[in-house]
Amino acid sequence: MKQAKGLMGFWADIDPPYIQEYRRWHNCEHMLERVSIPGFISGRRYCGVGDAAMFFMYYETETPDVLASDAYHAALNSPTPWTGEALKHFRNPARNIYRLIESAGSALRDAQPFVATIRFNLAGNDASIVQDYVSKTLPELAARPEFKRVRLWQVDEGISGIMTSERKIYGGGPGSQKYLLLMELMAELPAMEPAKLPGLTPTSVEKHRDIFTEGGWLDFALQSPDANTKPA
Repeated sequence: MKQAKGLMGFWADIDPPYIQEYRRWHNCEHMLERVSIPGFISGRRYCGVGDAAMFFMYYETETPDVLASDAYHAALNSPTPWTGEALKHFRNPARNIYRLIESAGSALRDAQPFVATIRFNLAGNDASIVQDYVSKTLPELAARPEFKRVRLWQVDEGISGIMTSERKIYGGGPGSQKYLLLMELMAELPAMEPAKLPGLTPTSVEKHRDIFTEGGWLDFALQSPDANTKPA
């Protein structure tokens, strides 16, 4: 499976009466359409638990630039009738495009049963804190048996901010957090606050801002038919 260096992450609630139809649309049309676009590797959807958004959807791509490509934006700007209807039922949406900073853990082909995420900003000069994540936090988490892979992502503000026809329908925009810690798990864990992460000093923890800690269980996953040549 190819190495994923780009990610589109989308958090949203769905109008409760529409949830079943949303799943049918997302499973049977939308995700299949997306993973068929050149450069896409996989699509995932997780059901949020606790105070998390109802659904966390994400697509892995070979590079972030795939998410600014003509092929992808042709789809974004020509939604199918089913997509146009489904997007009207999204509530509290947040969508970001990310570039991979670092990955630790297994080379995964399949979606894992659970994820945990932390979206956050850092106050002041954040280079040293990011380095702590890379050199300490990610490998220490990945060494724990319940963690299969841990990745740190940074928002690509330019690509995230591109207006599209789909975005005009659901009415949302990019989330405000610069960083995403995405943890793929074999077991459901309580929400991971920065203070519970290994490798961060108390001073580093205090510099975290605008924190969203969320978790979810796997609802649907689909691989690109062309994404089976190198480990991710």
